[in-house]
Amino acid sequence: MSSERVLYNCDRCPAYCCSYPRIIVNKTDVKRLAKHFGMEVEKAYKKLTKKGHEKGEVVLRHQKDEHFGTICQFIDPETRGCTVYHARPRICRDFPGTKRCGYYEFLKFERMLLEDPDYVSTTNSE
Repeated sequence: MSSERVLYNCDRCPAYCCSYPRIIVNKTDVKRLAKHFGMEVEKAYKKLTKKGHEKGEVVLRHQKDEHFGTICQFIDPETRGCTVYHARPRICRDFPGTKRCGYYEFLKFERMLLEDPDYVSTTNSE
Protein backbone atom coordinates (compact mmCIF):
# COMPACT_ATOMS: atom_id res chain seq x y z
CA MET A 1 0.00 0.00 0.00
CA SER A 2 1.33 3.43 -0.91
CA SER A 3 1.80 6.04 1.78
CA GLU A 4 1.62 8.80 -0.84
CA ARG A 5 -0.44 11.73 0.43
CA VAL A 6 -3.64 12.39 -1.52
CA LEU A 7 -4.41 15.93 -2.61
CA TYR A 8 -8.20 15.91 -2.45
CA ASN A 9 -10.89 15.81 0.22
CA CYS A 10 -13.93 13.66 -0.50
CA ASP A 11 -15.77 15.32 2.41
CA ARG A 12 -15.94 18.54 0.35
CA CYS A 13 -17.30 16.80 -2.77
CA PRO A 14 -20.97 16.16 -3.68
CA ALA A 15 -20.05 12.54 -4.56
CA TYR A 16 -19.39 13.15 -8.24
CA CYS A 17 -17.70 9.79 -8.83
CA CYS A 18 -20.80 8.11 -7.41
CA SER A 19 -22.82 9.58 -10.27
CA TYR A 20 -20.95 7.52 -12.87
CA PRO A 21 -23.56 5.34 -14.59
CA ARG A 22 -21.29 2.27 -14.54
CA ILE A 23 -20.14 1.54 -11.00
CA ILE A 24 -18.96 -1.96 -11.78
CA VAL A 25 -19.01 -4.58 -9.03
CA ASN A 26 -17.68 -8.11 -8.82
CA LYS A 27 -18.78 -11.19 -6.88
CA THR A 28 -16.66 -10.27 -3.84
CA ASP A 29 -18.23 -6.80 -3.74
CA VAL A 30 -21.75 -8.22 -3.84
CA LYS A 31 -20.91 -10.77 -1.12
CA ARG A 32 -19.58 -7.94 1.07
CA LEU A 33 -22.74 -5.88 0.50
CA ALA A 34 -24.96 -8.90 1.15
CA LYS A 35 -23.19 -9.49 4.47
CA HIS A 36 -23.51 -5.80 5.33
CA PHE A 37 -27.29 -5.93 4.80
CA GLY A 38 -27.72 -9.41 6.27
CA MET A 39 -29.16 -10.87 3.09
CA GLU A 40 -28.46 -13.78 0.78
CA VAL A 41 -26.05 -13.08 -2.08
CA GLU A 42 -28.67 -13.81 -4.76
CA LYS A 43 -31.08 -11.36 -3.15
CA ALA A 44 -28.30 -8.76 -3.05
CA TYR A 45 -27.70 -9.21 -6.78
CA LYS A 46 -31.40 -8.68 -7.51
CA LYS A 47 -31.94 -5.76 -5.15
CA LEU A 48 -28.63 -3.86 -5.42
CA THR A 49 -27.33 -4.48 -8.94
CA LYS A 50 -28.34 -4.65 -12.58
CA LYS A 51 -26.75 -5.77 -15.83
CA GLY A 52 -24.25 -3.37 -17.32
CA HIS A 53 -23.69 -2.50 -20.96
CA GLU A 54 -20.84 -4.96 -21.49
CA LYS A 55 -21.43 -8.72 -21.55
CA GLY A 56 -21.29 -10.12 -18.01
CA GLU A 57 -20.91 -6.67 -16.44
CA VAL A 58 -22.74 -6.04 -13.16
CA VAL A 59 -23.27 -2.47 -11.93
CA LEU A 60 -24.83 -0.86 -8.87
CA ARG A 61 -28.35 0.51 -9.12
CA HIS A 62 -28.91 4.27 -8.92
CA GLN A 63 -31.40 6.62 -7.29
CA LYS A 64 -32.63 10.02 -8.49
CA ASP A 65 -30.35 12.92 -7.62
CA GLU A 66 -30.91 16.68 -7.68
CA HIS A 67 -27.34 17.43 -8.74
CA PHE A 68 -26.43 14.75 -11.27
CA GLY A 69 -29.74 13.23 -12.41
CA THR A 70 -28.93 9.87 -10.82
CA ILE A 71 -26.37 8.67 -8.30
CA CYS A 72 -25.41 5.44 -6.55
CA GLN A 73 -28.24 4.12 -4.40
CA PHE A 74 -25.93 4.17 -1.37
CA ILE A 75 -25.38 7.93 -1.31
CA ASP A 76 -27.28 9.81 1.37
CA PRO A 77 -28.83 12.75 -0.55
CA GLU A 78 -28.56 15.06 2.46
CA THR A 79 -25.00 14.39 3.63
CA ARG A 80 -23.64 13.23 0.23
CA GLY A 81 -21.85 10.48 2.16
CA CYS A 82 -21.69 6.77 1.43
CA THR A 83 -24.11 4.79 3.59
CA VAL A 84 -22.15 1.55 3.04
CA TYR A 85 -18.67 3.04 3.35
CA HIS A 86 -17.13 0.06 5.18
CA ALA A 87 -18.78 -2.38 2.74
CA ARG A 88 -18.25 -0.30 -0.42
CA PRO A 89 -17.08 -2.03 -3.62
CA ARG A 90 -13.41 -2.27 -4.59
CA ILE A 91 -13.85 0.25 -7.43
CA CYS A 92 -14.98 2.83 -4.86
CA ARG A 93 -12.12 2.00 -2.50
CA ASP A 94 -9.57 2.49 -5.27
CA PHE A 95 -11.01 5.63 -6.89
CA PRO A 96 -9.48 7.80 -8.30
CA GLY A 97 -6.35 5.66 -8.28
CA THR A 98 -4.07 8.69 -8.20
CA LYS A 99 -3.12 11.29 -5.62
CA ARG A 100 -5.32 13.87 -7.38
CA CYS A 101 -9.01 13.82 -8.28
CA GLY A 102 -9.90 15.80 -11.41
CA TYR A 103 -13.41 16.65 -10.27
CA TYR A 104 -12.16 17.85 -6.88
CA GLU A 105 -9.65 20.14 -8.62
CA PHE A 106 -12.38 21.49 -10.92
CA LEU A 107 -14.83 22.04 -8.05
CA LYS A 108 -12.17 23.73 -5.92
CA PHE A 109 -11.39 26.09 -8.83
CA GLU A 110 -15.09 26.94 -9.40
CA ARG A 111 -15.64 27.58 -5.70
CA MET A 112 -12.66 29.94 -5.66
CA LEU A 113 -13.83 31.85 -8.77
CA LEU A 114 -17.37 32.19 -7.46
CA GLU A 115 -16.21 32.91 -3.92
CA ASP A 116 -18.71 30.29 -2.77
CA PRO A 117 -17.18 27.48 -0.67
CA ASP A 118 -20.34 25.38 -1.00
CA TYR A 119 -20.99 25.67 -4.75
CA VAL A 120 -21.83 22.41 -6.49
CA SER A 121 -21.29 22.15 -10.23
CA THR A 122 -23.94 20.01 -11.87
CA THR A 123 -24.60 18.49 -15.24
CA ASN A 124 -28.22 19.68 -15.13
CA SER A 125 -29.06 23.11 -16.48
CA GLU A 126 -31.39 25.24 -14.41
